[in-house]
Amino acid sequence: MTARIDAAFARCRAEGRAALVTYVMAGDPDPETSLKVLEALPKAGADIVEFGLPFTDPMADGPAIQAAGLRALKVGQDLSGTLGLVRRFRESDDRTPVVLMGYYNPIHTYGVPRFLEDAQAAGIDGLIVVDLPPEEDDELCLPAREKGLAFIRLATPTTDDRRLPAVLANTAGFVYYVSITGVTGTATPDFGRVSQAVARIAAHTDLPVVVGFGVKTGAHAAEIARGADGVVVGSALVDALARSLETGDRAGSGTVEAVASLVRELAEGVRSTAKTPAETAARGA
Repeated sequence: MTARIDAAFARCRAEGRAALVTYVMAGDPDPETSLKVLEALPKAGADIVEFGLPFTDPMADGPAIQAAGLRALKVGQDLSGTLGLVRRFRESDDRTPVVLMGYYNPIHTYGVPRFLEDAQAAGIDGLIVVDLPPEEDDELCLPAREKGLAFIRLATPTTDDRRLPAVLANTAGFVYYVSITGVTGTATPDFGRVSQAVARIAAHTDLPVVVGFGVKTGAHAAEIARGADGVVVGSALVDALARSLETGDRAGSGTVEAVASLVRELAEGVRSTAKTPAETAARGA
């Protein structure tokens, strides 16, 4: 299933631009609205979707995504239900890659063999499990790769050249560079330093390098897109959804559009940096 991820990046390269990767939380604010949001993302310009797995102790996530996870858990969203939403998404979209992002505990509780079978059947293309380091690859990474699921690893500003080979060893699909230290959605990245970091990582791998954490606007997305293979936006989309909710965290009439509108802005920012074939060739010369 990594073929969908590879194809998405190939399409973006053919257009001379970075990919837009969007994150939303499964089940937020309720399963049916969550499915509508998921379906709206590619139509608004997202190339790849990260679907968050709700968890009670999301240590790497900032306030926005923590709140989204709590809203989802409150309405009973679990791993089985999340895979069910992806299955329903696949009924109308067999092209957009879907990467499940979360923590290992719900997967471990569900059972790794069963999870991998069900994830593959649902149409999941890859996994980002933020609390499984390379030293734990036998737990999930290697079994996932045997099933054809990309295991996508995070690199951070503290990942030096000695650590980087271990991070990249079994990574597939793309490398996710975390542009700031700390939790999601709490700061704006230093775009110059991000570009340098992406170049350093790219020297060690043939995989696309995408950048996330702190990207909030189309202008931010454009800055990152100039020096990366992809731009990830999560907290800003989750915030947009949260602001649209009515009393009791119920979906409002404009909830789906609130997310889609920001995705269109981000997509426009990413696409504004597209290079012509001649410019791309000159850059690579």
